[in-house]
Amino acid sequence: MANTTVWTLRETLIVAVLGAVFGVLYLGWVQVWLVLQAIFGAVTMDVVMGFWFIVSIIAAAIIRKPGVALVSEVLAAAVQVLLGSPAGLLLLLTGLVQGAGAEAVFAATRWRRYSLAVLMAAGMGAALFSFVYTWVRFDYGSLAPGLLVAMFALRLASGALLGGLLGHVIVKALYRTGVLSGLAIDRDMRTANA
Repeated sequence: MANTTVWTLRETLIVAVLGAVFGVLYLGWVQVWLVLQAIFGAVTMDVVMGFWFIVSIIAAAIIRKPGVALVSEVLAAAVQVLLGSPAGLLLLLTGLVQGAGAEAVFAATRWRRYSLAVLMAAGMGAALFSFVYTWVRFDYGSLAPGLLVAMFALRLASGALLGGLLGHVIVKALYRTGVLSGLAIDRDMRTANA
């Protein structure tokens, strides 16, 4: 019986490619956030934040092994740093925190469940961890309680929808192409349909 926790070369390459692709997309998403923030104000970050969690959800749903969510987010952050993100090396910590939040949810299922509900919960886990991190980093304790509640609710919703739901849609679309054949998602889908 094969070791189900060791990553194969193919799985490692997929995580690396996803990290690189989403690192570029994440950097582009900053521009979307800045434009929307100019129009709608400071809470816009919480509304769009979920997209910055999506690679952890997509990679984990495809590979289905411990550490995938965490590593994919850190790789995406590293790519952003290498591409010259003004946030600099702090992005590595941000990626670590966000990836850990998603990874914690997959760990709670012992890396066995990847339903839409679990993927949305993983997005919310990343949102929760990132909210605690940004609370400390940006002194959220000085903000009005009503604003904090709104920011937290928006970030959780964004994690669930832009991270979890959109991640689910992307994974299903990739699966339908056949490109994920032979991976854990393929074996699980075939078993479920048998």
